[in-house]
Amino acid sequence: MQKYLLGIVGGVGVLAASSFLFNTGPVVAQNQEYPVYDSAGRVQVPTGFRAWVFVGAPLTPEGLNNGSYNCDEPGGCTKSNFPEFKPTFPDSSRTEPSGRGYFNGEYNGIDMTVKDSKRFSETNKWGFFTFGHHPLPYNPTAAESPVTVCAFCHIANVANTDMTWIQFYPLLRDKKGY
Repeated sequence: MQKYLLGIVGGVGVLAASSFLFNTGPVVAQNQEYPVYDSAGRVQVPTGFRAWVFVGAPLTPEGLNNGSYNCDEPGGCTKSNFPEFKPTFPDSSRTEPSGRGYFNGEYNGIDMTVKDSKRFSETNKWGFFTFGHHPLPYNPTAAESPVTVCAFCHIANVANTDMTWIQFYPLLRDKKGY
């Protein structure tokens, strides 16, 4: 009988410890509301954004696009306005110990989109901001980018999916309603 009692007490102890370890409770949301605007209407770089859920990022190397984009625009082709990976080869790849491919390097910019139907009524409810496409430090604030920098492409290509290329981002694509 003592042997069974010891087993039962031990089992209850393990269950109690497991319950304590796995009962972490809900994650508390940040107190800061975003976006934060200054008196000139510029948005501030959000704090703690590197810990936010990352839905994805594009990889459109200029090396795979003849070093250009927008060739149908007046004035001819222009260079990509997206930050590039640091390439070694003409296709924008490089060689690392794991082989040749595309690899993240240093941080090279922050872009932000904000949905606000009143503030951004001219661009389908979305405002586009860039804090710089360069190494740290970034600009602490950013004015809304002109329509010709970001919004025009979203309006022309993804206006029917709330201005977002959800097909490339499973966290957005698989959400009901799209």
